Amino acid sequence: MRAFGTDFAVPPGYLNTPSVGIPPAPVAADVAESVERWRVGATRPGEFDQYVERARAGFARLVGVEAGDVAIGASVSQLVANVAAALPGGTRVLAAEGDFTSVTFPFAANPGVTVTEVPLELLPERVEGHDVVAVSVVQSADGRIVDLPALRAAAEAAGAAVLLDATQAVGWLPLDVAWADWVAGAGYKWLCSPRGGAWLAVRPDARERTRPVAANWYAGEDPWATVYGLPLRLAGDARAFDLSPVWLAQVGSAAALEYFAGLDLAQVKAHNVGLADLLLEKLGLPPRGSAIVSLDADPERAAAAGIVSSVRGGRLRVGFHLYNTADDVERVLRAFE
Repeated sequence: MRAFGTDFAVPPGYLNTPSVGIPPAPVAADVAESVERWRVGATRPGEFDQYVERARAGFARLVGVEAGDVAIGASVSQLVANVAAALPGGTRVLAAEGDFTSVTFPFAANPGVTVTEVPLELLPERVEGHDVVAVSVVQSADGRIVDLPALRAAAEAAGAAVLLDATQAVGWLPLDVAWADWVAGAGYKWLCSPRGGAWLAVRPDARERTRPVAANWYAGEDPWATVYGLPLRLAGDARAFDLSPVWLAQVGSAAALEYFAGLDLAQVKAHNVGLADLLLEKLGLPPRGSAIVSLDADPERAAAAGIVSSVRGGRLRVGFHLYNTADDVERVLRAFE
């Protein structure tokens, strides 16, 4: 099908973007071409640098920061570890109950850190008395969205640092989160990229509070000049936290993130949320304003109806993206008639 100016080979009833996004045809074609070059021995390591920088710039645009403030990685947990490992003993971290563990586990793994969970809706009012707040912008399990303006105000009043995981938001929700100390995100969901690409925006004044736990040759000012030998010589910006890139993931991410950065995300949000709230309305439920819907429904019945979804927290989770239509809404409704 064609949607938002590009083509997708998405099957009817595919509502599993919160787990795996379907790539636009040009993204899949770029990865396939790179695989073919690899297959015939035409690949050269340096050729992937351009893809890394294109993807880095795309993520920067999507979250409202400069490209030099973005580090590349392979997963959110790996990037969050750069923040969590740097926290001194006695640090108090506030998190949302039931958040995705790639956000919370890196902090809980630091023995000197205390992590306190509270309901998402109460997060802003509980910031006082904590040093760091770590939370997903959109909750993976059910699509609830954190109150970002309230969180920002509360954190600034309390002098608390903020780490946001934008994985379930970036690609459909317009974001302007340059105020946060750190913003992480993976590309294989709403950014429709291959798994293995993730990014961490580090506010310049937060760099000294971030530890390069996987310091490596690619994190150098000129990676090709830091392949051998000491002393440690890392880049002077957020690239100091780079992980050596997953090549094929970066090839696909370059095309995908440029595509998404060029979209009107307000239109994408209106499309996605419009379908999600239409489903809720037809089920007699109140709108939630999110692209992710969590339902008390039988997953086996949904699968039998040709719906591709996931089960999270004991409930059926569906997500609506660029390539979904009202026909997908009707398919869900027919499954539960």
